[in-house]
Amino acid sequence: MKRRLVAGAVAAVVTVVGVGAFVVVSDDSGGKAATASAPPAVAEITRADLVRSKTVDGHFDYANRRAVKSPVEGTVTQAAEAGKTLERGQVLYKRDARPVVLLYGSTPMFRDLTVGTLGPDVQQLKRNLRDLGRARGLPVDNKYDEATQAAVKSWQKALGVLEPTGDLGKGDVVFQEGAVRVVAADAALADQIGADKPVLTIASTKPVVRVQLDKDDQALAKAGTRVEVRFPDGATAAGQVSGTVKAESGTGAETTTGIQVEITLDDGAAIPEDTTGTSSVKFIQESRKGVLTVPVEAIVALREGGYGLQIVRASTTTTVRVETGMSADGRIEVTGAGLAEGMQVGAAKP
Repeated sequence: MKRRLVAGAVAAVVTVVGVGAFVVVSDDSGGKAATASAPPAVAEITRADLVRSKTVDGHFDYANRRAVKSPVEGTVTQAAEAGKTLERGQVLYKRDARPVVLLYGSTPMFRDLTVGTLGPDVQQLKRNLRDLGRARGLPVDNKYDEATQAAVKSWQKALGVLEPTGDLGKGDVVFQEGAVRVVAADAALADQIGADKPVLTIASTKPVVRVQLDKDDQALAKAGTRVEVRFPDGATAAGQVSGTVKAESGTGAETTTGIQVEITLDDGAAIPEDTTGTSSVKFIQESRKGVLTVPVEAIVALREGGYGLQIVRASTTTTVRVETGMSADGRIEVTGAGLAEGMQVGAAKP
């Protein structure tokens, strides 16, 4: 595409640079603005938000997946229920007709607890008994005494334990930081279980979206990158990258095909009930709020260096120097003396 300019400007041609068509202008007036003939098209300076983004596929999930194994061997007599959310005091599954119960705490159940046992795990247990309304004045200390045994026995009866003793085996309780969601029931009814086989896979109740990015998109994997998630039913939710996903093999999140990232949705985001389909995730690479913009075809490259715009006023067209910024969706940010929203500018025909 070629076009000649007149009225004091040296002849020039349109040159395609990057994403837009730029008219090369040079004037013979000592650097002052040049006046040219009427442009082939006219556009308007607008004030808008510019957003450069990339959209990829993702899938809905819950944060912090991990496997739960039984520290003792046995038979599954009640399998875990996938998709169910469980809270303190609820049964995860049953082993040999004995309920395995979820309690809250950071210390795992690493030993049997009985009268005479001392330690922070005992105190953690007693705190749970208190919060379940089973303590009945029991001090929350680190001593497993006869009063603790009596409280546990009463609790076991309420759970339906066939032979309540007041003692706890290390396979009777699973401590987690909070409520969990059962992602998968890895062991079915009547399966034999032990330390080498997951009984179920759990996750936190915090909804996340997992995305596989190309290696070239490393910058998008940075924690805090803003995203917009569109679910299969058309609903949208805002969120941000919370980090890379740990590979189960222990080799890290980066693979030969790219980088896996986890996206945490903003608090209060409405999550559709059916989230089994593929979601689209728009990564916000860069954004500019409330800036003056023109079509990229309106930018002219000045032969003496820099860029300009052809300001159209009635039958007069004047070229003025501008600074360019971010471009997105066919428009580019511009700044310069005298520029204002609503001004008419010349533009090459796309």
